[in-house]
Amino acid sequence: MLQLRDLPSQVVLEKFSARYPEADTSAITSFLQLLRVASDLSMALDACLSQHGLLQGRWWVLILLMREDNHMSLPSVLAEKAGVSRPTMTGLIDGLEREQLVERVFDKDDRRKVSIKLTEQGQAKLDQVMPDYYSRLRLCMAAVSEDERSLLNGILHKLDAGIVAFDAPDGAGL
Repeated sequence: MLQLRDLPSQVVLEKFSARYPEADTSAITSFLQLLRVASDLSMALDACLSQHGLLQGRWWVLILLMREDNHMSLPSVLAEKAGVSRPTMTGLIDGLEREQLVERVFDKDDRRKVSIKLTEQGQAKLDQVMPDYYSRLRLCMAAVSEDERSLLNGILHKLDAGIVAFDAPDGAGL
């Protein structure tokens, strides 16, 4: 992933807005800062998880399975919840299965139907990772008050709703 380390100055943004009248310099500044922080947070999470021998994709699969009452789910459901393709999910499951963190459970009546189950080793891995993750997350968010967190969540929901602007041709339909 490309990471923009040198965010544009106000002078640079004003040059762009002179050329492109659609440019909203405060929106650009906020957007680029958000992308930068999101990228940095993702890298920090990767570094934390790698200390436990995990990558984000595999970790999320374990989390999704742990959320289920019976610690089981279908691969297609996992793919949908994780926002990845089915082949990508198959690769994640294959790696987790090799490490004995999950297992495939075949339906007794239809062997084509398979569920993925979190193993005891998978739960033990989460029990090792999660206290470290939660401690780091608490420290990361320590400077943000409860009111600011609530405000941030509201802003992020608004931004999430606006993502469709990137999907629509020429911003049409907004």
